[in-house]
This record gives sequence, structure tokens and C-alpha cells, in this order.
Amino acid sequence: MAELRDDRLNDTGVRVLLKRDDLIHPEIPGNKWRKLKYNVSSARRLGLDTLLTFGGAYSNHIRATAAVGYYGGFKTIGVIRGEEHLPLNPSLAYAAARGMRLTYLDRTTYRAKTSPAVISALHREFGDFYLLPEGGSNKEAVLGCAEIPAELVEPFDVLFCSVGTGGTLAGVAAGLGERQSAVGVPVLKGGAFLEAEIVELQQSAYGSRSGTWRLECHYHFGGYAKRTTELDAFVEEFDKKHGLLLDWVYEAKMMYALFDLVGRGTFAPGTTIVALISGSGEVPEELSR
Repeated sequence: MAELRDDRLNDTGVRVLLKRDDLIHPEIPGNKWRKLKYNVSSARRLGLDTLLTFGGAYSNHIRATAAVGYYGGFKTIGVIRGEEHLPLNPSLAYAAARGMRLTYLDRTTYRAKTSPAVISALHREFGDFYLLPEGGSNKEAVLGCAEIPAELVEPFDVLFCSVGTGGTLAGVAAGLGERQSAVGVPVLKGGAFLEAEIVELQQSAYGSRSGTWRLECHYHFGGYAKRTTELDAFVEEFDKKHGLLLDWVYEAKMMYALFDLVGRGTFAPGTTIVALISGSGEVPEELSR
């Protein structure tokens, strides 16, 4: 971990530490590896050599699954929401460069992607596969993310993380100590519905809601993969000050929320906050062409 020294924190009495999970692997960073590792073990145990998953056109889960397949010897299939647009954006171009086969579902069908009819159609087209949910969030993912707090050697009070499908928050909250709490920042509009889904994920792994946590739902900047000039300016300033280019889909919104809430006096002086950085804003250029 590294302490974040920023003049916006000087008069708050709040200490912020960065948990740099983005450094785990350049292509399978942070929560993505933690979500995938036990799923990969399950796929091997079942004798399946193909991973199939879902995501949007900018999904870092799609990228990470492609990388896991490339390095782990799995075939990968990415089922993308919406229609194909060429040329591919850097995120999907990277996935394709790592060997992922891309297929597309119209938005109406995509909303029913977990229905037996859609899954059966995918099996008819692609044969046997290990099914990874959108965002990679399932019981195995929760168990992987629950290992994060035990790695934090310095005492802390609050852990911040971005929230897409809820698996990371479900896991880290379950792994917290008795007097610690977690704050999740949904990156999609109307993210309050995620509370029920996070509880469901925790129930699948532990049988009940676990840990002390809450959602801060007002920092989506228009919705998933949406950005504003204000968010772009924040990302640019953060990079200049700290040499870290934040992923604008996820981590930038989480860090913006952290600074805003600290600035509003939400946390008492003396509070130590850990910000979980699970990915960077960079796609390897040589693989995105």
C-alpha cells in the first residue's frame, strides 16, 4: 500500500492509503484476477476448456477473461451487449488480440442472457463451456475478493471500492474486521438496486449478509461508461499529481466520490481510508490495434 499525499486532504485529518491491486498483473489486474481464479479452478476441475462470459463494449471483465484464457490455455468467448461496431474500440480490440471470440446480442436478448433459452442457444452455437456471469460476480468471485482485507497490513477504518456487479464489495465487506466498514461506489445510474444483489452474492457464499457496508450512488457521472468534462479533469489532475492514470469507467468515479465525501466532512478526523485500485486506465497499446 502507498499513502496518498494530496493537498485536498491536508485540513481534513483523514488519511488515505491506496491498495494497488492494479499491479497484480498488467493484463489481469486486481479484483478481476481475484474474481476469476477460483472460477478457473472450477473450470479445470470440470474438465472444461472454454470460458464464456458477458459484458459491455468497455468491460474490463471481458478484457481480463480474454487474458486469463490466453495465459491459462482456455478458449474464450465474449458475448457483448449491443451490435458490432467496427473498428473495434481499444477494449474489445485487446480482447480479440488475446484470442477471444466476440459475439453480440441485441439489447432485448441481452437482458434475458441468463434465461435457459439464451443459454441453450449459446450451447448449440459454441458447445460446452464454463459460464462466467457478467462482471464475473458469483460465489467463487466473492470468496476470492474476501481475501483482500487480510493483505492490508496497516490499520484502517474504511475501505472504498468501485461497484459494477457487486462481487468485489460483497467479498471485501465479508473479509473486514469487526470495527471496519466498506463503501461501494456504483458506476452505473440507479445503482441502489445493487444492494439486494450484493446481499444475494453474500448469501451464496456465506449464508447471510456479511460485514458493515453501504453504497454511495450519486457518483455515476451519467451512467456506466459515461464520462463528463468534470470527471476527465479529475482524472488528468490525479495523473499529474500522483502518476496514476485512473480507469475512468470505474476507479476514477470511486476516487472522485472519496475526495468529495471526505471534503464534505463525512469522515471524522483520524479516520484511515483504504482505496482499492483494481485497474488502470491503460489498455496495452500494442494489443489494442
